[in-house]
Amino acid sequence: MTASDSEDLHLRPFLAEAGKFDKLVEANRTLSAIISPLDDSLAVHLKATKYEAGKQPKTAEHPIYFAKRHKPPSMERRLFVTDTLVIFEAFRDLLKSAETETEGWLQTPDALTMLRKLGIDYVNFIKECWVHASQPISRPEPLQFPSEHYRILYTTFSLFVLLYLSEPEFEDAPIGDELLEWLNIHFIEPSTEEGDHLSKLEKPWEDQTFWSYLVKCIVRGLTKAAVFFLDVLSKHPSFALRDMTKLITPLISSQPRLQNYSSEREFAYAARRWRDKVKALRVELNKIPEKERTVVIGERDEEDWWEKLSDIVGVLEGRFEVVKRIVDEEFTGDWKDAVVAYGMFVNGRMRRQDLPDVLAEVLDDMPPDPTNIEESLHVALLSGNLKEALQHAQKLDPWLSAHLADIMVPLQLIDTEPDEESGLSLRDYHILTYADYLRSDAGLWRVVVDYMYSCDDIGKQQADEVLLRVPLRLYDRPNPAAGELITEEREETEAVVGVLKELNEACSEYQREATRRTICRVAAKSFVAKKDYGLAVAYCASAEDWAGLGRVVDYVLEEYIISGPQSFVNQATAISSTIQELYNRGPSHWVFYHRFMFVTSYAKFQEAIVNKNYASAAKSLVTIISEEVAPRAWGAILLNDAIPLLQHNEELVFNTSEAIVILQKLEEVFTGVNQGAEEDYLSLYMRLLAMRRLQRQESSGKEDGEIEGMSMADALSQLGNVRLFLARYFARCTS
Repeated sequence: MTASDSEDLHLRPFLAEAGKFDKLVEANRTLSAIISPLDDSLAVHLKATKYEAGKQPKTAEHPIYFAKRHKPPSMERRLFVTDTLVIFEAFRDLLKSAETETEGWLQTPDALTMLRKLGIDYVNFIKECWVHASQPISRPEPLQFPSEHYRILYTTFSLFVLLYLSEPEFEDAPIGDELLEWLNIHFIEPSTEEGDHLSKLEKPWEDQTFWSYLVKCIVRGLTKAAVFFLDVLSKHPSFALRDMTKLITPLISSQPRLQNYSSEREFAYAARRWRDKVKALRVELNKIPEKERTVVIGERDEEDWWEKLSDIVGVLEGRFEVVKRIVDEEFTGDWKDAVVAYGMFVNGRMRRQDLPDVLAEVLDDMPPDPTNIEESLHVALLSGNLKEALQHAQKLDPWLSAHLADIMVPLQLIDTEPDEESGLSLRDYHILTYADYLRSDAGLWRVVVDYMYSCDDIGKQQADEVLLRVPLRLYDRPNPAAGELITEEREETEAVVGVLKELNEACSEYQREATRRTICRVAAKSFVAKKDYGLAVAYCASAEDWAGLGRVVDYVLEEYIISGPQSFVNQATAISSTIQELYNRGPSHWVFYHRFMFVTSYAKFQEAIVNKNYASAAKSLVTIISEEVAPRAWGAILLNDAIPLLQHNEELVFNTSEAIVILQKLEEVFTGVNQGAEEDYLSLYMRLLAMRRLQRQESSGKEDGEIEGMSMADALSQLGNVRLFLARYFARCTS
């Protein structure tokens, strides 16, 4: 279940009826919730409010509710999220490049042009989503948001671009034409069907919708349609109306529009001359006698065409009370039409800074619907109340508030200082709210951190925590194509370069070195658990976790005790290249190199034994002992490894001095044991003997084998054989 818009979680079946939560309290119970570290989900359950000392709480059977605060994005919503991220990142790149420019560069025409382009990119993409969502096609899953949702995003974002991302050097230009264009694109009126219906009539003025349609065309600046139906009135039964039509048609056709003039001064001059002609038209209209101002239309009563035409002339005159009344009557009281008509007819030089006052005057007579979030958004944007606009945008869609706030900052439209209580700026608050919504889908972690890292310290810290909790799933099997063979080696390689590679790239991109090292340490532990010591060493080195690197080397040595020589050689080979590379970097990485040298040398020794290259094996063994690269606990094991070489009958693999080195090592071990250090010298050897005994039991077919305890006396007895074999060997050397 998911949270509603009020952020309340409604649990079913309920644990307590509405208004009766006190009964839970009386029963020593209350609600508790555990937040998932992976996404925004919760596990809600009952727990005791207090426990008596010395008594264990009774286990009661109550359901555990798994809930989400947000509904995860659907497939199409994910596309919307990821595709708009591209524009967001381009916006961030622009701001990053601004840091290398001179102060105030973002307010230059070049920078504002780029900001405007990115804003228009958002608008165009939202439009595509709206068109796609509007198509009646079969879909693999229902739309998470209806087309109406994207339509509101489209109208709102385009209005924001119009008001606050104007073309450079046109910020102070009259805005009436642009508002009219926006209104006609997003709120089409009159409808095409109305025009088609009237144009098919022989006498369209007899239709009850004729004058309403004509007025709408004039108010919305649809000149061609208005002129067409004015020309139709040349056949109207009223000769006075025919005469007036001849006067008003040229005025409608020639109404000055700013876009048709090279300067505002030329436009203002043309507008004054045009207004004088409208005044003359009013004089002519008032001259028409009362008896000629009406006419009988068909079977209806007399039509007062004069009143209709007078309203039209009143609009052209710029009489705002007439404009508001007509809009209220013909446009179902839509305040947007009144605001736009003010800029087209009342004051053609209305500017952006005039909008709050005009809007306030309009809303006194035509208040918007407070339950309509789209109207609330538009009112806030037009009035310049951007903080309120962001609040409404967040209720509609956290995507909208996040991206609007992101653009507002470089335009210096909102305060960038952090809030005293939350420590977040207004922009960061909305960005992180959107990122929190995206966390409902754990698969969008890369998008989440992109938004979080664009914020200040609080956002960056949250992004670090998100990265640390992304499941590595290093050994998840990929989905092969039909008939494709996935080998274990390829499977692991693809997994490692998948999520783990992306995590490292994200940390490197945002310079989060501490987070990257932590992730590498976690990955190394996962590789150790899978005995993938080659990768474990690589990621320990990447994390600069030298203690962890030492532990991995110990695990490789342990592999010899547990699994035998062949497994040990394979693992030692896997870690060799990485360790050698660390050694080549310099002294700062040598802290565990001594131990690694033993692993490498001992692996060469065991490999020579497997290949029956006894001379090479003997040389490696003597080198290990004489150079003292082996840990103390391995001394007894090395002596045990010398036995088959001392018994080798085909050749003498040790010269006398080399045999003496082995004898000296034997004396060192026995001396240490006699001095009370038997744990240091024999514990590992005893484990090895016990493991080998168990392996022999298993290979002989005995089931349920257990590692029998190996006594100190048995270990010393076994090790004492080395002295016997050395004596025989010296005898062979002198014979």
